[in-house]
Amino acid sequence: MEFDTIAAISTPMGEGAIAIVRLTGDEAVYIIDKIYKGPKGKKLSEAVSHTIHYGHLIDPKTEQIVEEVMVSIMRAPKTFTREDVVEINCHGGLVSVKKVLNLVLANGARLAEPGEFTKRAFLNGRIDLSQAEAVMDLIRAKTDRAMNVALNQMEGRLSKLVQKLRQEILETLAHVEVNIDYPEYDDVEEMTHNMLIGKASFVRDELKKLLQTAEQGKILREGISTVIVGRPNVGKSSLLNSFVQENKAIVTDIPGTTRDVIEEYVNVRGVPLRLVDTAGIRETEDIVERIGVEKSRAVLKEADLILLVLNYAEELSLEDENIFAATKGMDVIVIVNKTDLPQQIDLNRVRELAGNAPIVTTSLLDDHGVDELEEAISTLFFAGELEASDMTYVSNSRHIALISQALNTIQDAITAIEDGVPIDLVQIDLTRSWELLGEIIGDTVSESLIDQLFSQFCLGK
Repeated sequence: MEFDTIAAISTPMGEGAIAIVRLTGDEAVYIIDKIYKGPKGKKLSEAVSHTIHYGHLIDPKTEQIVEEVMVSIMRAPKTFTREDVVEINCHGGLVSVKKVLNLVLANGARLAEPGEFTKRAFLNGRIDLSQAEAVMDLIRAKTDRAMNVALNQMEGRLSKLVQKLRQEILETLAHVEVNIDYPEYDDVEEMTHNMLIGKASFVRDELKKLLQTAEQGKILREGISTVIVGRPNVGKSSLLNSFVQENKAIVTDIPGTTRDVIEEYVNVRGVPLRLVDTAGIRETEDIVERIGVEKSRAVLKEADLILLVLNYAEELSLEDENIFAATKGMDVIVIVNKTDLPQQIDLNRVRELAGNAPIVTTSLLDDHGVDELEEAISTLFFAGELEASDMTYVSNSRHIALISQALNTIQDAITAIEDGVPIDLVQIDLTRSWELLGEIIGDTVSESLIDQLFSQFCLGK
């Protein structure tokens, strides 16, 4: 497969010690040779693979020095794209890195599309589609656990499992063909029937196990949408600041200080939370505050987790009870804050309203109860701890949907076999399951889907 040579900046834009411009393609080394000048006049086309070289980049038109660089030469096939790869290490500044990129583009390279380096790795057979998607998950990982899930997927743990299941289905289909070709043998039919049930049930059980990890995997990948709600001045913004470890939200004794919805990503014991601090929910005449309250109600409907904050030093009000009613049926943790002040709240009534929801008492002023709250969040979503580290987690929404569909079609096949449906009709369901699993790793996937997936990547990856 032949491609033109592409180039892109592979490091974040801004000031830094170094920035990297990366090239891949058949002419990558030839292009760098045109603009590179080493201390002893050595050509990079003569350089040994996987070596790095000091020198300067020269504009061939003006003979002027553009940048002082270190150039890495990596020859196919032992590269990420399985093509010749050149990485130019230059000074990390907006002007310098753009100058280097423009020079490379002016001398024969094309600007890469988003995700095109990884797309080439996929198209050249270096990685499959699930591993390619894991590259983006790794870049976007917000916790150590999310990063480990992405790394395992990059190493091909999910791919190997999917390939194993597809092989089981393929062997089953081969037996079906024998049954269709030799219908006169009764024992073949009976043997095929038993074998079909056994193989299909095995694939079904494995797919079920994968889907059981999907909820945790998706949490690790995307984070939990967490909303902090409560009446004004109960300590919602203080809770946000406690998690974030800085004063993101303004905290005063005046009710209605938070007028808008404030968002922040935090890591609570390996659980990534997309934390939203809302305006206190109450009836108000203030038009700005009222808009904030309405936005709070809207955010509430989309939340995965509700942190409902109450004031220990005030009696329960009708507004508090209304908030309990609004969050009924959702995952809620009740936080009774301001325990440093004299008790006014009826805790028995709080327990009654909370039902099965965990209740944590805190004094955010003194940092009391924060550990218990973190523990409650971790327990709620991961039942304390994640499963064994050798488990294959499914975190990608596309993969989850495909596995669900494959599970349904394999279940249809099992039901059909048990009902005595002709074997050639069962074959249709089995083939469909095989195709759906193939879409996960890219064996049976359309070109438009590939383009769509890689367009979500950052430039230079």
